[in-house]
Amino acid sequence: MLSNVLSIILGGGRGQRLHPLTRERAKPAIPFAGKYRLVDIPISNCIHSGFRQIYILTQFNSSSLNNHIAGTYIFDSFSRGFIETLAAEQTLKHTGWYRGTADAVRQNFDHFHTRNPSHYLILSGDQLYRMDLEDFFKQHVKHKADITVAATTVPREKTHNLGILKVNPSGRITRFIEKPETDQDISDLKTPANLAASVKGYNREKEYLASMGIYLFNASILEQALDNEMTDFGKDIIPSSIDRFRVQAYIFPGFWEDIGTIKSFYETSINLTTITPCFDFYDETSPIYTHRRDLPPSKINYSTITETLTADGCIITNANIMHSIIGVRTVIESGASLDGVICMGSDYYETPEQKEENRKQGIPDIGISRGALIRRAIIDRNARIGENCRIGIDDKNREDGEYKNYHIRDGIIIITKNSIIPSGTVV
Repeated sequence: MLSNVLSIILGGGRGQRLHPLTRERAKPAIPFAGKYRLVDIPISNCIHSGFRQIYILTQFNSSSLNNHIAGTYIFDSFSRGFIETLAAEQTLKHTGWYRGTADAVRQNFDHFHTRNPSHYLILSGDQLYRMDLEDFFKQHVKHKADITVAATTVPREKTHNLGILKVNPSGRITRFIEKPETDQDISDLKTPANLAASVKGYNREKEYLASMGIYLFNASILEQALDNEMTDFGKDIIPSSIDRFRVQAYIFPGFWEDIGTIKSFYETSINLTTITPCFDFYDETSPIYTHRRDLPPSKINYSTITETLTADGCIITNANIMHSIIGVRTVIESGASLDGVICMGSDYYETPEQKEENRKQGIPDIGISRGALIRRAIIDRNARIGENCRIGIDDKNREDGEYKNYHIRDGIIIITKNSIIPSGTVV
């Protein structure tokens, strides 16, 4: 039955909360952890679980995502597997953009029907987790559910940002509240004791179940659930389905994080550099797949590097780097110091001729130049940081806003893609 499950990864809309990282790319295409893209997480979960018929739905800045998918995920002709991106398109039935997650799926039923699926697995393109989706499917079948919602346990103080589920002792969802107010009494939504006891490593402080935005539908049920004008799964479809269908909760005990804002993206990324990170990339039994670049090993010359991830193809000389992520092909020159910095790297190496021509025009090389001091910042792809720049060093009271060649969001400085920061700049 696994071969009849159609996986749909939702690419999201404009990605305003992750702007400016989404200025030139879709959310799932954002570089992550030095060498990956966010979309690699749900795709890898699908592949390891035996789900190899995958559609990715997107509508904004999809070129980068399309290129990554086409150059990375190529199945052989014997597996019946495929990964295909579907951008919003005008047809005789639909003439507008996707209006939400549910509307995106609804508009693509004509494509999905050709696969004759038995079930639809709905996933998000901007979350970090490692889940056995096959077990998710088996539990769905075992409970004879029409819809199964993956849920994670959370403490009361985090419920205001999530959709909270009320379940009965058998795990059936009986109520759904979207982002309850902090002063709202939701004590009746606490997880039943017998279910809590069945969750591996259950933390008594995490008394509530929150939807992870991961759903499994029987094919016919999804068609019925979307036979309306509702636009969003979390806000509309799931709450309206509780009284109509058998909606079951699947309690996921592992790490899960929604990377939907600049703050969550930054903090989740930096956590990966700690000695015992919340998410483990070093699991050989279920690796996270990504594009093979065949780059040379990173070269480290006389540097001090502490709790830092360094991707392939980097050249780092006489630098001091702490709690940072150094992306592919990053060049860091002598005397540079980075603390809590996410460098997304470069798409190419500059030739000596290109460097010479740019220097004549006062343009720094791609990467981090001599003497640059950077703290608590995100450096997007192909950015050029000039000599002796001071970024995030001097002013700790940063006002969010959009500036000439950088942004500040949630107090985090973001040097945008292809930006040029002249030598001596203070941010």
